[in-house]
Amino acid sequence: MDVLAKIMGERLGDVAEARRRTPPEALRKLAARRQHHSLRARLEVRGRTHIIAEMKKASPSAGLLCADYQPVEIGRAYAAQGAAGLSILTEPRHFLGSAEHLMAVRATVGLPILRKDFLADPYQVLEAAAWGADVVLLIVAALTEPQLVELHRAALALGLEVLAEAHTEEEVERALQLNGVIIGINSRNLKTLKTDLEIARRLARCIPVERLAVAESGISRREEIVDLEGRGFRGFLIGEALLASGAPGGKLRELMIAD
Repeated sequence: MDVLAKIMGERLGDVAEARRRTPPEALRKLAARRQHHSLRARLEVRGRTHIIAEMKKASPSAGLLCADYQPVEIGRAYAAQGAAGLSILTEPRHFLGSAEHLMAVRATVGLPILRKDFLADPYQVLEAAAWGADVVLLIVAALTEPQLVELHRAALALGLEVLAEAHTEEEVERALQLNGVIIGINSRNLKTLKTDLEIARRLARCIPVERLAVAESGISRREEIVDLEGRGFRGFLIGEALLASGAPGGKLRELMIAD
């Protein structure tokens, strides 16, 4: 089964219910009070490794990652060890995430936060701003060209930054058409869930040197980060390697510091 298509369909169905519970006007009032924390500004700083540390209780590929999932404690540990930002899953079925996780971390940690979810409707972008996120993820493979443009515009209108995620050369080209976005290269095929870092190595050549690029998925060792930094990546989105270690903060520090 195409896992990406399945989850996107579920999340689109969730939007209708969310609109009934919370009208857009209520979200706009909350979004207007949001204070921005720029992930782009952090990634532009030279001379250090930038890791966007992910927070999720489970995943379709690995199952339950953290039985005693304490988002605030994990977020504080990531911040203490120098994370450039946080990626927080809000998808409820397969990753066991929620809006409450993001909002609780936002109230206690001052790092840039990416809302990691499967977005296809501008209402979801508005939710992200209302909950206190700074960045939204747009999965190029899951979106038509009109949807991609619409969601990008919605994010910019709310002062949010965008991470546009690609898995193929064609998807990289589509992402590059969006002005100002951070390009994410996901080495996990979201249709099959298989991971191969050769995808990041190959697609690095498709990204102009002036564009910020982040490598996502499949990274678990410091030498992999060093290799990908040498290929032009300015940041790394890492989740399972941190959470499955049993000591997310300690594993983050291990990945950031050279031997």
